[in-house]
Amino acid sequence: MSFQVREVQATPNPNAAKFVLDQPVTQQPMSFFNAQAAKGHELAEKLFAIPGVSSLLLLGDFITVNKSADARWDQITPKVKSILAGK
Repeated sequence: MSFQVREVQATPNPNAAKFVLDQPVTQQPMSFFNAQAAKGHELAEKLFAIPGVSSLLLLGDFITVNKSADARWDQITPKVKSILAGK
């Protein structure tokens, strides 16, 4: 399944960004605090393959991506959008 990112919202945490999608990604909240926890969830595994991604929250029509402090959003955001688009 592919998603269009409608908006990327800043959060009070500078190491977290909310990716608002064009359709629901899940009906139940799903949190992955590391790549190991994402094993078996195809989308989460792909997002954790992006260097710097440290945790994920999937809920309704958005995904909150947390990054490590030394990672840069300008390197992570395009990769997140590409994965969500199914590319």
